Amino acid sequence: RTYNYQKAYTSFMFRLYDDSKNYAEKYLDFVDSTWANLWLQHAFQAFHMGLISFWVARNSREGQQWHERGKRSKLALKKWAESSQWTFENKWYLLEAEESYCNNDLEVAKLFYEKAISSAKEHKFVHEEALACELAGYFYVELRDTDKAMEYFLLAHEKYH
Repeated sequence: RTYNYQKAYTSFMFRLYDDSKNYAEKYLDFVDSTWANLWLQHAFQAFHMGLISFWVARNSREGQQWHERGKRSKLALKKWAESSQWTFENKWYLLEAEESYCNNDLEVAKLFYEKAISSAKEHKFVHEEALACELAGYFYVELRDTDKAMEYFLLAHEKYH
């Protein structure tokens, strides 16, 4: 389980679509059939699986299945955010941004990318601020707004270093 999760997330970070999808499927098959959902670690894994799921949904013929997986992850994160806004709010906002992007609701996606970045910054999650900036950069690349994309990629680079 941990191996497939780590490989899925690493593949996602390096934008290796097929590998990310493959390992995410293996991880999700296991998680869906166990009581692993009760662990705190699962909250973080649900976050990463949500990001992967919405990404795969945008790029796959099996988009609806992956969109549903992303929505389940987002729902789990919402519950965690209700119990600990400090730790999970930015993650939930980022999943909202990614789902809005999947739904082609681009103005809402822009709003949630900004909320995710602001929340991560406010709560001092520098690495998650960087991740939100990076994903916002990819979002703007798809919109062909290269200036805005570069702005977010430079912010991400600054935060990662």
